[in-house]
Amino acid sequence: MPEDLNAEIAHSLHERAVEEDRTDEEQKRHERRLEIMEAVLLAVVAIATAWSGYQAAKWDGENARDYGLASKLRTEATQSWTLGGQQKLFDSAQFSAWLQAETSGNKQLANLYARRFSPEYSVAFNAWLRAGGLTNPKAPPGPSFMPEYHNSSYARAAALNTQAGTAFEEGTAARHHGDDFVRVTVLFATVLFLIAVGQRFKLHGPRMGLFGVSLVLLAFALYLVFTYPAAP
Repeated sequence: MPEDLNAEIAHSLHERAVEEDRTDEEQKRHERRLEIMEAVLLAVVAIATAWSGYQAAKWDGENARDYGLASKLRTEATQSWTLGGQQKLFDSAQFSAWLQAETSGNKQLANLYARRFSPEYSVAFNAWLRAGGLTNPKAPPGPSFMPEYHNSSYARAAALNTQAGTAFEEGTAARHHGDDFVRVTVLFATVLFLIAVGQRFKLHGPRMGLFGVSLVLLAFALYLVFTYPAAP
């Protein structure tokens, strides 16, 4: 009887040892699989973080370029507007002198002033004369009020201001896109932090839980990256 009891105890201990070895081996396989998945996740996060940082930097460059272009166009528009004002002032002064010479009967002097009008003002001046500017009380007060009057410098200034506004809006949009990629980079950093914390746990459950949270965050961050516009 004692020999049978010892044999049974030995057999039971052997089976327990085999089961423990099997459990340990299975746990090690789970850990190896988890380590592989974590390594793959870390590789994806590293690539995505680099891409996101690259896009943020490119959008910052686009933002600076667009804002610089907008500032340049505003300056050119101001210069063109000033030039247009000077041209209009010169033509108005010539018109006042012509009007004085014309009403005083000095035709020769009046013709001299008329020849000194700018080409654009001359078109409006001739149209004003045809409208009876000197005799018709319903006529516009001067050539600059005629529909035919066109100041190319004013028109160029308006066009430049429109272009500057467009460039400024594009720069603002580029800044927002860059901020979006920076926020995504923060999400990627959070994923890295969770994986690093999870690797500190010896228990399989908490480690898998953190891995699952990291995977969800990574999927969300990648979705955002693919929906954001890439910098040109």
